[in-house]
Amino acid sequence: MRATTKKRVAFRSVQGTMSVGAQKPIELPDGMWERISKKAYELWEARGRREGRELEDWLDAEAIVMEEIHEARE
Repeated sequence: MRATTKKRVAFRSVQGTMSVGAQKPIELPDGMWERISKKAYELWEARGRREGRELEDWLDAEAIVMEEIHEARE
C-alpha cells in the first residue's frame, strides 16, 4: 500500500473515533471533510511523515481550516 493511501485510511479511522459515543456522526458542511483531510495530509508530510500522530495532524488541520473560514467571513 502506498504511503498516501495508508495515510488517508488512517485519517478515515480518526473520523470514526471522533464520533464514538455520539448518537449520530457529526455532519460537516459540503467540502469541509475534504479540505481538512487535505490540510492534515499536508501537515503530516511537512512534519516528516510521523506515524502515530494522525489525531494531532487532524486536529491542527481542523483548527487551520476553521481559522481560514473565519478570516474569509470577516
